[in-house]
Amino acid sequence: MPNMLYDLIIIGGGPAGITAGIYTARQRLKTLLITKDFGGQIAKKAVPIENYPGFKEISGLDLIQKFEKHLKKFETDIETDSVIKIEKINKNFIVTSENKKQFKARAVIIASGADPRPLKVPGEKEFIGKGVSYCVTCDAPFFSNKTVAVIGGGNAGFETAIALSRWAKKIYILEAGLEVKADLENQEMAKETGKVEIITNSVLKKIQGDKFVNSIIYEDRKTREEKELKVEGVFVEIGLQPSTAFAKDLVEFNKRGEIKVDFETFQTKTPGLFAAGDVNTGKFKQIITACSEGAKAALAAYEYLKKQNGN
Repeated sequence: MPNMLYDLIIIGGGPAGITAGIYTARQRLKTLLITKDFGGQIAKKAVPIENYPGFKEISGLDLIQKFEKHLKKFETDIETDSVIKIEKINKNFIVTSENKKQFKARAVIIASGADPRPLKVPGEKEFIGKGVSYCVTCDAPFFSNKTVAVIGGGNAGFETAIALSRWAKKIYILEAGLEVKADLENQEMAKETGKVEIITNSVLKKIQGDKFVNSIIYEDRKTREEKELKVEGVFVEIGLQPSTAFAKDLVEFNKRGEIKVDFETFQTKTPGLFAAGDVNTGKFKQIITACSEGAKAALAAYEYLKKQNGN
């Protein structure tokens, strides 16, 4: 059992977690932030961010580095690790890390973000790192002058296609619905590359290859016909799934695995345990909303701790 008692532990180093850390530090709460790395999804964002106030255009990596620098201005302990379990024993929380360390706190904010949602089709797992990718920022250069498919017609899918256009010679976007869901601006940018072809009403059925991916099989939802598409890479952009398994005994989930919270305080069903950002059931998953939720959760945690002290 750990000896040191923190006022608050924050799990996650993305926009929600960092903002929560800044706010709790300013309230002079003894805070520990646990994260494997800083940034979350925005550190991997392939196209410039143009909708964060104060910056007409900034890369995701540059923005998160500014967040991190701001956080480290304050006296906040930082542990580079992943969390595998949270327990509540009496009035305190015990947080266990992947490296088998344990930390104790009076309150916890879960801001662990979300991971790419897998396709769950034959060939996906087998070809990870051999043509299947979930990170265009990491892997785009490996597809120079190649033909690739992007699965998902939302903003993430179109942004991935735009980023790939610097490298790939041809990009297919497969969307299961009748229409793509991306913003018109992203659709126009993809069209301007001259390399993007959109296939709607299509469902990926299988990824094929030898040592590396060489084709995909998809179903035309209108005709029920299966078609083969020759590609050398597959980028998966069908959304995210929350990184929340470690909290399963202390929170309630919706069908997508997101944590249910009171949206006034961001508290879960367990007193003293809060959830902010992409992990909760909030509809809008944006950098600015994650920051807002991180701030609100931090202020709510501060009020919770004051009440525990009898103030």
